[in-house]
Amino acid sequence: MISLVLIPLFCLCHFYKVEAFKTYVALDFSLPDKEDFEKYKVGNLRKYKVFYFNGEKSKELRQLKELRVFARNMIEKYDTINGAKIRFGSKTDYDTFISVINIMSEEKMPTWALFSDNLYALANSKPKSTKRHSFVCGTNAYSVKRTLQMQEENRKKELDIFQASFFKQQWILFLAYFILVLLNIFALVKFNKNQNYNQK
Repeated sequence: MISLVLIPLFCLCHFYKVEAFKTYVALDFSLPDKEDFEKYKVGNLRKYKVFYFNGEKSKELRQLKELRVFARNMIEKYDTINGAKIRFGSKTDYDTFISVINIMSEEKMPTWALFSDNLYALANSKPKSTKRHSFVCGTNAYSVKRTLQMQEENRKKELDIFQASFFKQQWILFLAYFILVLLNIFALVKFNKNQNYNQK
C-alpha cells in the first residue's frame, strides 16, 4: 500500500523535473534584408527617439519603462511623425533584447523591424472613418454572452489538445503505475489467503 501512495508522488516529482506541465509560447519575429530597409528609407522615415541599451541594468530597467510608455503613446495618438529607435550595444544581454520584443508585442506595435544593431518602431496613421450601415442581430448582452461561450469552447479545445499530447508523451509512467497497482492488489489478496490458511 505504501507504493500506491509513493509512486504517484514520485511520478509528480518526475513530471515537474522534466517540466511536463510547462507551457511554451513563441513570438513572431522576422528580419528584413538590407535592400528593403534602404528601399523604404526606414532610417530617415521618422523623427526617432533613441533608446540605448548597453548592459547597465538599472538604466535598462528605467529605459524599458520609458520605451513602453513611449510606444503606447505613439499607438494611441496615431503618431506618424515620431518613432522609436532602439540601439543594442555590445554588452546588451539576451533578457533585455527579449524584453524589448515583448514590449513591441504586448503594446501591439503595428510596424517594427530589426536591422543591424537597431530596432525601429513605427505607429500607423489614424484609419479613415467610413460610414457603414450595419445590422446587429441580438442585444449587446447576447453578443457578450456568445463571445464568452466561444472563448470557453476554445479554452476547452486547447486543454483537450494539451492533455492528449501529455498522455502521449508520458504513457509509460501511467502504464507502470497501473501495473504496480495490480501487483499490490494481487500481493494483498495472496497475503490474506496465506494468513487465513495458516490460521486454519
